[in-house]
Amino acid sequence: MKFSEQWLREWVDPPVSTEELVEQLTMAGLEVDAVEPAGASAAGVVVGEVLSVGPHPDADKLRVCSVDAGQEGPLQIVCGAANVRAGGKYPLALIGARLPGDLKIKKSKLRGVESHGMLCSARELGMGDDRQGLLELPDAAVTGTGLQDLLGLDDHMIELDLTPNRGDCLGVEGIAREVGALTRCPVTAIAIDPVPDAIADRFDIDVQAPEACPRYLGRVIRGVDPGASTPLWMQEKLRRGGLRSIDPVVDVTNYVLLELGQPMHAFDRDRLSGGICVRYARDGEELTLLDERCVSLGSDTLVIADHQKTLAIAGVMGGVDSGISESTTDLFLECAWFAPEVIAGRARQYAMHTDSSHRFERGVDFELQHRAMQRATRLLQDITGGQAGPVVEVVAAAQLPARDPITLRNARISRVLGLAPDADVVTDILERLGMQVAVMDEGWQVTPPSFRFDITIEADLVEEIGRVYGYDRLPSCALTGALEMQAAPDSGVSIDRLSVALVDRGYQEAITYSFVDPSLQSVLNPGSRPVSLANPISSELADMRTSLWPGLLTALQHNRKRQVSRLRLFEHGLRFRAQDNEIIQDDVIGGVLSGDRHPEHWDGKPEPVDFYDMRSHVETLVSLSGQIAHCQFVQGAHPALHPGQTAVIHLHGRDVGWLGRIHPEIASSHDLDPDTFLFELEVAALKNAAPVHFQELSRYPSIRRDLAVVVNSELPAGELETAVKGLGGELLRGMVIFDVYQGKGVETGRKSIAFGLILQDSSRTLTDKDVEAVVTRVTDGLSEKFGAQLRE
Repeated sequence: MKFSEQWLREWVDPPVSTEELVEQLTMAGLEVDAVEPAGASAAGVVVGEVLSVGPHPDADKLRVCSVDAGQEGPLQIVCGAANVRAGGKYPLALIGARLPGDLKIKKSKLRGVESHGMLCSARELGMGDDRQGLLELPDAAVTGTGLQDLLGLDDHMIELDLTPNRGDCLGVEGIAREVGALTRCPVTAIAIDPVPDAIADRFDIDVQAPEACPRYLGRVIRGVDPGASTPLWMQEKLRRGGLRSIDPVVDVTNYVLLELGQPMHAFDRDRLSGGICVRYARDGEELTLLDERCVSLGSDTLVIADHQKTLAIAGVMGGVDSGISESTTDLFLECAWFAPEVIAGRARQYAMHTDSSHRFERGVDFELQHRAMQRATRLLQDITGGQAGPVVEVVAAAQLPARDPITLRNARISRVLGLAPDADVVTDILERLGMQVAVMDEGWQVTPPSFRFDITIEADLVEEIGRVYGYDRLPSCALTGALEMQAAPDSGVSIDRLSVALVDRGYQEAITYSFVDPSLQSVLNPGSRPVSLANPISSELADMRTSLWPGLLTALQHNRKRQVSRLRLFEHGLRFRAQDNEIIQDDVIGGVLSGDRHPEHWDGKPEPVDFYDMRSHVETLVSLSGQIAHCQFVQGAHPALHPGQTAVIHLHGRDVGWLGRIHPEIASSHDLDPDTFLFELEVAALKNAAPVHFQELSRYPSIRRDLAVVVNSELPAGELETAVKGLGGELLRGMVIFDVYQGKGVETGRKSIAFGLILQDSSRTLTDKDVEAVVTRVTDGLSEKFGAQLRE
């Protein structure tokens, strides 16, 4: 938002300098992006009146002018501008004046004719880029008056870089309101009196999309003067607001845009048919815009149309069939409020960005339209004449934004800002910002104004108090808060502890995408129901992962291609699966192990990792949760794992994960080391452990008995171990398998498993009778359950 400081001071004139004003605006959240002088120094430039224009004796394009500069006699000026005429008043740079570009005016001869100064264009004065001719001054300008005083060039153009929530400051009125609140100065709003109807002409309005356009105003104005000129004061305010003067009608709508923040549009009444219709475009409907581009409209674009053709993209830009021309005498003036969400993105959709769309996207005051219509009508009549008809309004009140009151508590202000300004100060700030304030026992009931769409909750009001009161006045203090001891669970294990345990064993944590390659996932888990993304970032990341393994194996491939052959990675995250029209998310931890067991060293041969390395790492995680006694590794089958080296992880008899060597076919097809091992474990299973209790160490010696039993060769050692622990009773403190043998002395189809029983009592020394009772119970039980025989 760019505006003139002088224009702002017509509304509110605080006793501060330009620098102080800029500082206050920036500190209040309205960041000042640039401050520029309104024009170059015009010392030595005065109002000159051309008395006569004659030909140059030696140049067809030059004219010899006699100019009254308010001095004793007229000055002879040689000029080449095409628009110079007798009786016209223009800026005259006298001898000695300095113009932009360090141009010093001297007495000179042009093709043999003396010139005692220079008649100037706006560009030569640093007031714009217009090179078409001299800058024409009002006829009422007094000859000899300094241009600096006439145009008020002792001014600054201030440009604000507003955040998207401050659409209320996209007009001088809104900025004046802010300055009035910041400086506690009165704001003098312009008086906008209704323009009485002089004619009865009306134009029908049909709003077919009231949710998108809840309010639409229209007015017919007949008999405007197409030859009228925009007054210089308006041209200057537009220029200093970043807009160029076009013609009086467009200039008036742009002036209201800058002054009040309300976009408007003027149609040529004679080019409209039937009536105005506000509707959504039909797919493929075409419109030629004012910039002469033809666009194909989508069905989500709101348009202004008549009964025969589309006239404009609502809130963005008009079409060539709606624009006024040099012969236009009758107008239809439009002033509407469009819902921000309907206009947002439409300009970008058609590769545009306009002052109108910029404001409607951020939100225009939905109660401003009547004031803007009357203001524009009065300005048009003052400049171009004409007679105005009645204002026709179509409004859907239920579709307009609701302004619900918000409770503001004094205690909340103190808690957030660190102090609570006096109640009178808070009330004054809120009222100066245009809010309706009702004082209550513990605070205020505040109703936001129609131009503040960003005020919806109590915190928004506290922010307003803080920025207007002054962030620099808020105290700097250490944050304090009441601390409360939280109960710490005495069971389970944290994910951080599990991660540290894996890091201690040489693992590195990996973080991979939750989106995976569908082809890899289908190989690793062909029976799963993945959740497919509706709009994936690439075809290789189109499914949500049903396991951590696709991401870990992809990371392993990436490292192998960079000559990293020994790798241990783990990841903690969610896996996703579809079930009964729902997405189930499981919290899991997984890992991949590949390469040698130990780092390369001169004293030792390389040993590849094996199944038992990975198993020991999983046992470590289970041990941390205190549930190792209830953990079993049961032989299983998984499509991603080796048929002979796959185990289901059981915890309390429930499947909680998988462990195994990668399937040879997958290793071959994906360029992986065949000695690659994987595990995945549900984190929730490790958090459901029973509390750990202290058990006093026995002062009495333990006794070990070693046994060797012959069993079926297909019997897993884990089943035997579980059975022994169940048969051992309270005296069994531990069991260790130390040998598995098949061969000479053991019949075909059988194997020998040797294990040691560690027995101990906490209250006495065990006798041989006690030990033999346990051994007998174990051997008899194994014989009954597995047909086990003691090996001789």
